[in-house]
Amino acid sequence: MTRPHTIAFAMDPARTEGVITPPLLDRLARSCTIVDPTPLRSFTQGQAPEVLRRTEILVTGWGCPAIGRRILETAPNLKLVAHAAGTVKGFLSPDVLEAGITVTHAAEANAIPVAEFTLAAILFANKHVFRFRDLYRADRNRSRTFPLTAQPVGNFRRTIGIIGASRIGRRVIELLEPFHFRVLLHDPYVDARGAAALGAESVSLDELMRLSDVVSIHAPALPSTQGMIARHHLALMRDGTTLINTARGIIVDQQALIDELRTGRIDAIIDVTYPEVPEESSPLYDLPNVFLTPHIAGAIGNEREMLGEFIVEEIERFVEGLPLRSAIMPAALETMA
Repeated sequence: MTRPHTIAFAMDPARTEGVITPPLLDRLARSCTIVDPTPLRSFTQGQAPEVLRRTEILVTGWGCPAIGRRILETAPNLKLVAHAAGTVKGFLSPDVLEAGITVTHAAEANAIPVAEFTLAAILFANKHVFRFRDLYRADRNRSRTFPLTAQPVGNFRRTIGIIGASRIGRRVIELLEPFHFRVLLHDPYVDARGAAALGAESVSLDELMRLSDVVSIHAPALPSTQGMIARHHLALMRDGTTLINTARGIIVDQQALIDELRTGRIDAIIDVTYPEVPEESSPLYDLPNVFLTPHIAGAIGNEREMLGEFIVEEIERFVEGLPLRSAIMPAALETMA
């Protein structure tokens, strides 16, 4: 009988609660030998070196220590890094992929709640839900809200601009399909035919900003995308339109966005900022045309189990010698989110 693969874990338990649930741990135990069920938070302290020496599959998550060339020496039998979260770029060195170790991640699963959050944001934005709420709360009657219901608000035949045909961007486009929307897409790596196959029209960034009722950002945070949404792009947005950002705050010129929002001309639904937590004095907390959330679009609460389930399935496929669904290719690492 072939010896089962050995498996260990590296993540911060406080940040990853609910990802690898007891039933999922039981599933792993049926296909692998668990070296130690307690997640490693350091690769150098205590029993960590011995655990790593015996490990062939390392399940990582939020709070995982950096994995680079030095760790590869400590874990000579390592064959698979399975990241039960989205991006691996914050902790994984390219050395790992170059050493021939397979790396997979749960970004596909994490895309689901982000896309659902975005769909809800789009529908609420076009319906001006937050403005209606604020007026109703302030007046305690319908003297101002009722006349607004006859104004051109709503979701029928609106134009939605998607920036970035990422996993999340593509899934958002899929979710928009049942609605009466015109969907525009800006992605330098997707041509007109590719956009049409996704159900969108390929346009320039300027066109997208000018034509859209709602602009939703789904580009990765790369050196080439930092500040990509600049002051002149925001100025192209028509009065009453909405910017949604569930990607990364650094993609948008933050001061330019604040300046534009201060005019009251556009609205914003913002789940990410730069810096990630705005200063206490930031206008983003108080502007009435801003709906600010603390980076909750991705998997939180019981949604985290989707990440764990996806990674357990990937590990089962690896053990059975089947192709992985989300294996990361070395060439793709630089352009990934």
